[in-house]
Amino acid sequence: MTLFQLILFIAALVIFYLFFKKLFSEDYPRRGVDYEAKNADAQIGGISRPDKIFSRPAVKPDRVEELLSIADESVEKSDMLEAKKALQSALILDKENPDILSRFAYVLNAMNDFAGAKEHYLKVLELTPDDDMAESSLANVLHHLGEDEEALKHHRRAIDLDPDYAPHYFNYANTLYDMGEKGEALKNYEKAYAIDPTLKEAEEIIKTLKEGGQL
Repeated sequence: MTLFQLILFIAALVIFYLFFKKLFSEDYPRRGVDYEAKNADAQIGGISRPDKIFSRPAVKPDRVEELLSIADESVEKSDMLEAKKALQSALILDKENPDILSRFAYVLNAMNDFAGAKEHYLKVLELTPDDDMAESSLANVLHHLGEDEEALKHHRRAIDLDPDYAPHYFNYANTLYDMGEKGEALKNYEKAYAIDPTLKEAEEIIKTLKEGGQL
């Protein structure tokens, strides 16, 4: 054996020794075990293969939220028909949602569909019995329908639920005034104004009732 062959033989032995030492030491990355993403949203791929990057897809807004947004924008534009269509679609997707029902009732009321508004405010109160705004809104709708005694009950219920909200007293007073109950109406206008002195409508009506001799 020549000197050159001897050197090659020794080199081969060293290479085999190092290879098997590394192999059996288990000090190497294993698929699905040793790899850890550096960030929670690490992408697969990179600069070398940009065509292999898998990103998280953009999350589409919830369809109901989209429809509510359309309805709100339509109400701001006074396009109640478009708002009604959007809310009808939303109710198909979530018919027991009190928020959708309340908005739908509001739109129906604005379109003078008082019977429809009444129906939906009643549904809201079945789902959320302590909703003072639904109680007050239902009372106003009932007043438009000529169901004044029922309207008064719901006005009082709204006040019981939130006695610190001036519009509840103001709306109650309006119904009483239309029924000819000027004395009781004045008391509630005064309560509304005492809670909220910026309520100029109440201030003017109080002045008219007191100075005009309408009591």
